Amino acid sequence: MCVLLILLHGYAGYAADPPQTGMSLFNIRVDPAKSSDNVSVVVEIFLLLTVLSIAPAILIMMTAFTRIIIVLSLLRQALGTQQMPPNQVMIGIAMFLTFFIMTPVWNAVNEQALQPYLSKTLTPEKAVEAAVVPIRAFMMKQVREKDLSLFVTISGQARPRTPDEVPFLVVVPAFIVSELKTAFQIGFMLYIPFLILDMVISSILLSMGMMMLPPIMISLPFKLMLFVLVDGWNLIAGSLVRSFG
Repeated sequence: MCVLLILLHGYAGYAADPPQTGMSLFNIRVDPAKSSDNVSVVVEIFLLLTVLSIAPAILIMMTAFTRIIIVLSLLRQALGTQQMPPNQVMIGIAMFLTFFIMTPVWNAVNEQALQPYLSKTLTPEKAVEAAVVPIRAFMMKQVREKDLSLFVTISGQARPRTPDEVPFLVVVPAFIVSELKTAFQIGFMLYIPFLILDMVISSILLSMGMMMLPPIMISLPFKLMLFVLVDGWNLIAGSLVRSFG
């Protein structure tokens, strides 16, 4: 998100003429630029609007958010609690855990790119390049070599000799695919104890001849009790944070 703050630094003035007639409320005038600084400000504003339009995708796909929200959604389905916790709560938990995990990365972006840019020691282009470095390092730690090789092959580029030579546009999709795989692996492990409990409850009901009684009605309280007894939220949050190393 600090990348967005780099493009946010700018000022845009506006000019409005006084009403000429009793019917006109306002009019807008476009004056020619008096210096190159005025042109650069307009370009920065357009870049800012463009980046803001894709900011949700940047937050979701280039951070820890994807893995966390998928794991939490699979956990809710494994528990069988339908819409509890609500979607707003799930997204809030995922966002704050994402902020916690990504704080070292954003601090590095602030120190290496944002502050030098605000102090006029870096140009906008150099600041963006410096801001990408910590984000790229975070993604490279999580990406799988197999996924990275796939997108390098698809791009048709020569095989990089070092990780630093991998293009950023190759790292991003490889990171997304790796995060999806990791999230589903964690979700599968979460499903196993609850699935076993469902099978046990179903077998007991079948042996008692209660075939018309939905097993979910009996297994849900036991699932909640098991989850609370093992301090499930503590385990889930801790495991998710530690999974990013």
